[in-house]
Amino acid sequence: MQTLLFIFGTRPEAVKMAPLIKEFQKYPDEFNVRIAVTGQHREMLDQVLKFFNIQPDYDLNLMKPNQTLFDVTADALRGMEKILDEVQPNLIIVQGDTTTVFTGALAGFYKKIPIAHLEAGLRSGDKYSPFPEEINRILTGHIADYHWAPTEQAKKNLLSEGIKEEKIHVVQNTVIDALLLALELLKKEGDTKYLEFFKDIDFNKKIVLVTAHRRESFGDPFENICNAVKELSSKYPNVEFVYPVHLNPNVREIVYRILSDIPNVHLIEPLDYPYMVWIMNKSYIVLTDSGGVQEEAPSLGKPVLVLRDVTERQEGVDAGTAKLVGTDKELIVTEASKLLDNQEEYSKMAKSVNPYGDGKASERIVTLLRDKNKITI
Repeated sequence: MQTLLFIFGTRPEAVKMAPLIKEFQKYPDEFNVRIAVTGQHREMLDQVLKFFNIQPDYDLNLMKPNQTLFDVTADALRGMEKILDEVQPNLIIVQGDTTTVFTGALAGFYKKIPIAHLEAGLRSGDKYSPFPEEINRILTGHIADYHWAPTEQAKKNLLSEGIKEEKIHVVQNTVIDALLLALELLKKEGDTKYLEFFKDIDFNKKIVLVTAHRRESFGDPFENICNAVKELSSKYPNVEFVYPVHLNPNVREIVYRILSDIPNVHLIEPLDYPYMVWIMNKSYIVLTDSGGVQEEAPSLGKPVLVLRDVTERQEGVDAGTAKLVGTDKELIVTEASKLLDNQEEYSKMAKSVNPYGDGKASERIVTLLRDKNKITI
């Protein structure tokens, strides 16, 4: 019996870990699955756990008002020490690039416990963008013993940093597993409660979904994004713009100052994961700086304009499902207008093949661990 400890702390991590946790739980005679959350995000984490019916064994409950990276790093590291002493796992599994991921891997290293890194090998090439995620994932990559990469490009990135090939497995991305699982659950539920929830939005019109919250965009770049949405809303009065606004005060102050009281701009609270998937599925195009949304939207056939200058998810750009527009107001307006006005441009992006997976990443990983010849822990 192998004890696996899943460590995560934010909504995107929870979404991508959920299908893998569920898959390992199918083999209770082989794997003792334990879950530790840091609560780096609180409400946004909890609703994903509830949706996928996942019960953490440990919760550090770190989130506090105005927390800094220093707070999260120090508190997570201290909290992890006690958990690792108690669980004594054979393998720690972390996902992605948050501060929880880095501290979870570092804590495991201090205790000489093997680390598996899910969604390994993503690189933007700029250590300050995204900040602090780029350095979090690089450091985690050099601590980890096993690298579960989503794409061949991610594998190449790891190889170029001296990671041994036998330690890397390209498994695709569990975000697609989670999305397909969510769509299945949504289909069973039907549209009624979602239409009621979004009752102020006219779904007979085109929907532009906007999500933007990146730390490196705070200040003028964020003002540019909001001013671009404002100009688009004026240019296209018959298009509905839906913006679930992140809880971070640096985001909310600018968004509400620039975009309040515009009839076709709907500023709403952050959405629970199933509601986010539902509205994404109903959208025409998506403007986002979110990593997960860059992967999810193409699976639903939605063109993505990426509100960042660089992306570690270059595969979507190369495949034609996403386009980098940065935080340049004119470029955002120009590219969004092309998609709203030109059916040919729209179809080109909407019909491109999603490079991120087929929904079976979790099965591949569990097979690796069940096959002692592939991974021995």
